[in-house]
Amino acid sequence: MKKTIRDYDLFGKKVIIRVDFNVPIKDNNILDDNRIVMSLDTIKYAIEKGAKVILMSHLGRIKEQSDCNKNSLKIVSERLEQLLNKKVIFINTTRGKELEDAVSNLKNGEVLLMENTRFEDLNGKLESGNDDDLAKYWASLGDIFINDAFGTCHRSHASNVGISSHLDNGIGFLVEKELNSFKLLDNPKRPYTVILGGAKVSDKIGVIENLCKVCDYILVGGGMAYTFLQALSYNIGKSIVDEESIDFCKKMLNNYKDKIILPTDSITSKTIGMNPVLKNNDNFDSDDIGLDIGEKSIEHFIDILKDSNTIVWNGPLGYYENDIYANGTKSILNYLKDSDKIVIIGGGDTAAAAINFGYENAFTHISTGGGASLELLEGKELPGIKIIDEKE
Repeated sequence: MKKTIRDYDLFGKKVIIRVDFNVPIKDNNILDDNRIVMSLDTIKYAIEKGAKVILMSHLGRIKEQSDCNKNSLKIVSERLEQLLNKKVIFINTTRGKELEDAVSNLKNGEVLLMENTRFEDLNGKLESGNDDDLAKYWASLGDIFINDAFGTCHRSHASNVGISSHLDNGIGFLVEKELNSFKLLDNPKRPYTVILGGAKVSDKIGVIENLCKVCDYILVGGGMAYTFLQALSYNIGKSIVDEESIDFCKKMLNNYKDKIILPTDSITSKTIGMNPVLKNNDNFDSDDIGLDIGEKSIEHFIDILKDSNTIVWNGPLGYYENDIYANGTKSILNYLKDSDKIVIIGGGDTAAAAINFGYENAFTHISTGGGASLELLEGKELPGIKIIDEKE
């Protein structure tokens, strides 16, 4: 059992909390603040316990100096102030005297957010490469480290694994909830059904191999369905196909033909966004693109889900960002909402779809980490969790 924020006396302590504020931003507006909202319980707890709160997060990818201008956490600090109804001290640097002085001057219950940790990647990927000198420096700013950024727990970075190596540490409420939710899959109520979508099979080979051994059914949709269909020698037209994974798909279909359930029809277009046509698998033209599962597939999937008691979903079932191809994803979400089944939405695009369609509070759990949840489903231990101290 990992230590949590509850296991420490926080009063008067400088508590570094690694949060996940990697939110989508366009035209200087936050498009979805869910990740900020999900961090509030841990931050508020630290405030209430009299901690001097130091927040760290990444935002976007930083490859060159121009990336810094569009990936500053300043806008996030402003939104966090609104949500906390409390001043947030923003320091627009990741190291140096300004940051050190601001940390030294923190009073109990005050909150400081430092600049995007990935700004340190400009100098040789010090953050994402888990540079030990950087980790030691950041650790020197605090007394206790709390990891509450589930979305980065599958990475070994200076701001999670690195700092944890040099400070007393624990997990926050968000990470604790994530881990407890995925523990439900250790001994699932059966039948146990997995829904897998998204574009590429290669991204989920380990997940498919692991889940086929433990689940009762895998319902396959999204772009990856067409690689499986091509492995069965269907004409899939110009649908997305992961050529390198065809042999893998053949092997899995041969070994688990009763577990892997594929769509029988699709919403197709010859040009994306125009003239959608419903077609059965054996009716594709050479220039058709499969972009969503069709009505028969939806009905078949729901028939299996009706008898399922534990359901995990990772990856949308179509090109849901375009309303024309959102019906498959939306229909399955609508069926599962508010059910008495255990339903875990595995982060990433699936979580975004569920929230965008208004199903934010309709399931057992919606994960905040696509990559981290995938690695848990693959049976891997997450570096950001492994490093955390165990309770005695």
